Amino acid sequence: MAIIKPFKAWHPDPKNVEKITCVPYDVVSIDEARTLAEGKPKSFLHVVRPEIDLPGNTDPHDDAVYEKGAENLHQLLNNGTLIQEEKPQIYVYQLIRNGRPQTGVFACLSVEDYDNEVILKHELTRPTKEDDRTRHILTQEAHAEPVMITYKDDGETGSLMEKAMQNKPLFDFEASDGVVHKLWRVKNTDAFINAFDDIPHLYIADGHHRCKSASRAAEQKRKENPNHTGDEEYNFFPAVMFPMSDMNILPYNRVVHSIPDNFLDSLQDHFDLFVDADPQPSQKGMVTVYINGTWYGLKLPLDDNPNSVQKLDAHRLQEFVLSPLLDINDPRRDDNISFVGGIRGTDELKKLVDSGEVELAISMYPTSIEELIAVSDEGLLMPPKSTWFEPKLGSGLLVHTF
Repeated sequence: MAIIKPFKAWHPDPKNVEKITCVPYDVVSIDEARTLAEGKPKSFLHVVRPEIDLPGNTDPHDDAVYEKGAENLHQLLNNGTLIQEEKPQIYVYQLIRNGRPQTGVFACLSVEDYDNEVILKHELTRPTKEDDRTRHILTQEAHAEPVMITYKDDGETGSLMEKAMQNKPLFDFEASDGVVHKLWRVKNTDAFINAFDDIPHLYIADGHHRCKSASRAAEQKRKENPNHTGDEEYNFFPAVMFPMSDMNILPYNRVVHSIPDNFLDSLQDHFDLFVDADPQPSQKGMVTVYINGTWYGLKLPLDDNPNSVQKLDAHRLQEFVLSPLLDINDPRRDDNISFVGGIRGTDELKKLVDSGEVELAISMYPTSIEELIAVSDEGLLMPPKSTWFEPKLGSGLLVHTF
């Protein structure tokens, strides 16, 4: 069963919400964050990307970065920019992108459920990124951004969300990227708690490092607290839980910085290439590569009796193209490969190659939510960067402090 918990969130005054909320920390570079936050002293980017307020040559893991993030957050809490709820709340949160709504429950989850695999993962986390997020959490004494979670559809939570949305929303605004954000307070929190009590597993969609870091931060706080009971706020972290049917996954594309001179010949030796292929693959098992000004389509081989991971296009690409033909054996650490979120489109891939910044672009077919669930249920792990969820959750809408 899944435990969800109301929390006394900090949120912007609805009149100023558009000046405060921002994109998540990990979808923009430091330079992009600086540009987005320029002239916006209340932007939550000053909390989740505090490097933007320090000299450009500052190491992102310097003590000053974490101290600045905490300083910026506490300033927002203390000067009235963010307002704390009078009592613990659960919320319904809806995102609308290109007319398509995605509606979930915004509440706190238990690190115990994460540690005990009630909340299931599908990706490995990187220790350096864990360290970074854990330090931010402990220094700020807050979980500044929520995790995106999914779960298998059920009728009860859907009905409860529909009922909550009949009331006046706390927030209803369109962000600069065209995504509409709506948020409602829930009146009957017990009904939501009881409904999730019947859901056996939750699945991390986006935010593996935030989950792991919340767990590590809670462990550290437990060691420091001789009177630990398990009810302290540091034992919980904020998340938005969406039913599977609402989730929207875009492809996560790849670019390779340097390729051998004979790479195209090698591809032709191993695959039947389709010249002038559609830049966006039309079906699972197909990828499209852009090289020397031309798009080529190819079908990826499949292992005999494959498990849920071996069926994934990202795995098949790794096994039959990246490793044998490009000597990219560990895409997590190999500097010769980079990843481009599907939101940027195939034109971005073409531009990167045509500009000479990279030599090869690989356009993927999106992983399905059913594939993600299957991998998680089998206790397996996806290759890195297998999914790009869109739209992204807004940062600074609801902040959880401890």
